[in-house]
Amino acid sequence: MSERREFAYRRLHSFLGVFPIGIFLVQHLFINHYAVYGAESFNKAAHFIYNLPFRPLLELFVIYIPILFHAILGVYIVFVAKNNARRYGFFRNWMFYLQRVTGIVTLIFLIWHVWETRVAIGLGNAELDYSLMESILSNPFMFWFYILGVISTTFHFANGLWSFLVTWGITVSPRSQQIATYATLGVFVVVTYLGVRSLIAIAYGV
Repeated sequence: MSERREFAYRRLHSFLGVFPIGIFLVQHLFINHYAVYGAESFNKAAHFIYNLPFRPLLELFVIYIPILFHAILGVYIVFVAKNNARRYGFFRNWMFYLQRVTGIVTLIFLIWHVWETRVAIGLGNAELDYSLMESILSNPFMFWFYILGVISTTFHFANGLWSFLVTWGITVSPRSQQIATYATLGVFVVVTYLGVRSLIAIAYGV
């Protein structure tokens, strides 16, 4: 891959991680958070999204194709990544490393989650409702697998948001990057709360 093409692909990879993938993630976790208010609220929110006009096309071009591109290039980046301690220092070097680890964990989790939900629904083996996730999370191993998957996904998004701001020249100075670190940490806490709280509500009814 030429340097110019790789540069362009990496910028696109960063962009897609926020628009539309990151936006979809936040929306998905927000909808799931309706589980806190009970099965009926969750089902209404989920069915509203499921019954949107042109949903299959929206999912294909706004969700699945961007995620597929992001995932394939992300795996490539993991294998060619070089340690950047000299550029960003100890803390950012660890964030760089964890971004790669959570990318792989998130990909595994995402494949499994799609298989258990979207594929099962498409094959007519499940219905899109509260009881589907309740049956999945009733297994303690799956509950903790989903907890790990959600935390990995939200970290990957929030830390990727920091990288996006740097990659696209939005945060250039050390001061702006420090502020972005605190801001993206806040994003991580909020979206993680939405995801984990939903899982607890579904699994334990609280």
